Amino acid sequence: MSFSIGIIGLPNVGKSTLFKALTEQEVDISNYPFCTIDPNVGVVQVPDERLDKIVEIVKPQKVTPTIIEFVDIAGLVKGAHKGEGLGNQFLAHIREVNAIAHVVRSFEAADIKHVEDSLDVERDIGIVNTELIMKDLETLEKHLEKLGKEARDATNKDAQKELEIILKIKKSLNEGKLISQINLDHGEIEAVKHLNFLTIKPIIYVVNSRGTDKELELIKVLPENTIPLDLKLELELSELSPEELKELKLSPRIDVLIKTCYRILDLITFYTIKGGEEARAWTAKQGTLAPRAGGIVHTDFEQKFIRTEVINYKDLTEYGSWHNAKAKGHIRTEGKTYIVKDGDILEFKI
Repeated sequence: MSFSIGIIGLPNVGKSTLFKALTEQEVDISNYPFCTIDPNVGVVQVPDERLDKIVEIVKPQKVTPTIIEFVDIAGLVKGAHKGEGLGNQFLAHIREVNAIAHVVRSFEAADIKHVEDSLDVERDIGIVNTELIMKDLETLEKHLEKLGKEARDATNKDAQKELEIILKIKKSLNEGKLISQINLDHGEIEAVKHLNFLTIKPIIYVVNSRGTDKELELIKVLPENTIPLDLKLELELSELSPEELKELKLSPRIDVLIKTCYRILDLITFYTIKGGEEARAWTAKQGTLAPRAGGIVHTDFEQKFIRTEVINYKDLTEYGSWHNAKAKGHIRTEGKTYIVKDGDILEFKI
């Protein structure tokens, strides 16, 4: 099970620099609009101190961390929802990701052209959000024609309920709100999931900042889930070895972004240690039942699931081995209704 984050924003704000710092892949970061057209896709290991501790205890032959995918999507401009700047193509790429990392630039630079010819972070966020909202309204209007006919059938209660939700969303979009800012319950979100709205996706705002006092003051008034990063510095740090970073007493902050992606996507990590041969981290949604977690590890495990043995990684580190933890009664046996917790180590019985 893999999850993907789309990196979006206006041209020349640092999207491809962020992508390169995350993935260490060579990408075009030229100073001109639309230097990225086809999206770059990179797989990033999720930093995980818990897996490191498990490895110290188990000493496996193989270690496999969990991953998250980042997609570098070309810059959006005003009118993207109408096709400006290849906008329709880029908006389609956003539909395919689970969450959005929206990059904006807060520092002045004479040698880096701004597509709007001036620097204004709140305006830039507004431009991109407006394009996403307009595209969602277009999607909604197309669906509304068909749904309205279905809802006129008094026996079609599902269509009537969905129409109610769609009209609620339409009102908020027309007021300039993202769908993620509307108070929708789980059932309402599920009812419109098939429409794959853009603004329903969770958003992280990455402010490409040089850390001046003026920039830091600005960040205080920006939306929730805003992370300031000096992307040029993060790229330079990504090219250093762990030994060099330690010697220079430098610490990359890009891990904060990766961990925030996990949080906003409501993800957890669980582990398997496969008889000491391999320690592996796996990604699941909060609330995942044990059989479904088994299916993430191997498709057969979900169908043939009987039970699972469970210990949280904290208990394993405390007792020093699976054997010691079992002897002390800290390995639990759980059945099909067990909800997997973040940090659980599971051994499936089929």
